[in-house]
Amino acid sequence: MADFEKAGLLTVRDGRVLLCRKKYTTSLLILPGGVKETGETAEDCLRREVREELGNVGLGPLVYLGDYVSPAAVEGKTVRVELFGGELTGDPVATSEIKELVWFEADDDDALLAPSLRELIFPDLRRRGLLWV
Repeated sequence: MADFEKAGLLTVRDGRVLLCRKKYTTSLLILPGGVKETGETAEDCLRREVREELGNVGLGPLVYLGDYVSPAAVEGKTVRVELFGGELTGDPVATSEIKELVWFEADDDDALLAPSLRELIFPDLRRRGLLWV
């Protein structure tokens, strides 16, 4: 069992992926989303977290993309991410515990990414032709 059970959102605009930098715990880039609360489905968690973290945006239908377990951005911990693809309407802004939003491009530095993105999620999505092919 992973230390953190999360739901994550993959949203792409103009070939760039929306990522977040938190105010606390890590400076590495992570997906929008967060830890599931007791009794909450991954989709419910994701919709709640998007409202909390990205401001006044809408989230369209979600498509399940996969389940990933890897080292977390917090050293010595593991994370399980249930990943969904979805489109946002409106312009996201960093709110709550989010310090900054970054639209990450294919040629940006992978060292800025959390291990789950750098080592597992992005490589898998590339192999499947879902990202930067």
